[in-house]
Amino acid sequence: MKENIHQHIFNEYAQGIQAGRITPGTKLPSENELMKSYSTSRETVRKALNLLMQHGYIQKLKGKGSYVLDMGRMNFPITGLTSFKEMSGKIGRASHTHVHTTHNIEAPPAVVEALQLEPGAPVCEVIRVREIDNERVILDKDYFLPAIVGRLTAEIAAGSIYEYLEQVLKLVISYAKKEISVEVATIEDRELLDLHGLSHVVVVRNFVYLEDTTLFQYTESRHRLDKFQFVDFARRMP
Repeated sequence: MKENIHQHIFNEYAQGIQAGRITPGTKLPSENELMKSYSTSRETVRKALNLLMQHGYIQKLKGKGSYVLDMGRMNFPITGLTSFKEMSGKIGRASHTHVHTTHNIEAPPAVVEALQLEPGAPVCEVIRVREIDNERVILDKDYFLPAIVGRLTAEIAAGSIYEYLEQVLKLVISYAKKEISVEVATIEDRELLDLHGLSHVVVVRNFVYLEDTTLFQYTESRHRLDKFQFVDFARRMP
C-alpha cells in the first residue's frame, strides 16, 4: 500500500529527530514551506505536524511555529507506583533487565533504618540493571521483607516483581513515599552503569507500603543523569 503523504512527512521528520539530524530547539519549516516542499495541501501538512506533536517530537507554539523537543530524556513519573516493565512499555524503546543479585542477606545499616528493622534482620536483596536502547542507564537496588514476599527468584526479578506480588501472592500495594536527590556516582554505579564520564546520578528512594500500611519494600533507584526528566502534574488549588 502506498504511504500517505502526511505519514511520509511524519516519518521523515521523526526519523531525522531520532537520528539526531534535527536537533532539539530546531524550528520546523512553516506550513506554507512544507506545502511547497511536498506539493500537498495545508490539511495534509497539519495532519503530519499533529502526529509529530502527539508522539512527543515537536511542540507547536501559537503564532511562532513548531519546535523540536528533546527526545534524549525519558519521562519518569514522580507520582504513582510504576514498575520498570510498565514504564518501558509506555516509552516504546528497546529495553532489557539484567539481574545482578537476588538473595536473602542481613540488612545493611541503611536498610535497617529505612525499613525500621532490628539490627541483623533478614531482607531479600534484588539488584537489577536496566538497559534502554543498548545502554545501562538505571541501577535498581530493592530490599523486601522476606516474611511478606518469600523467595524472589532471578526469573521473577527479570520480569516484573510487582506483577508477581500482585497476581501470584495477591498483595495489595497501596502507596509510597519518595525522596529524590542528585548524588556523586559510587564505584558500584560506575561498574554497572554506562555513565560515559558523568560524575553524578539521580537517586530515587522509595518506601513502599501495603494496603494495611505495612512498610515492606525499600528501593534505591539510581539513574543516569542525562537520560531522564522527572515529571509530575500539579494543579493550583484555590
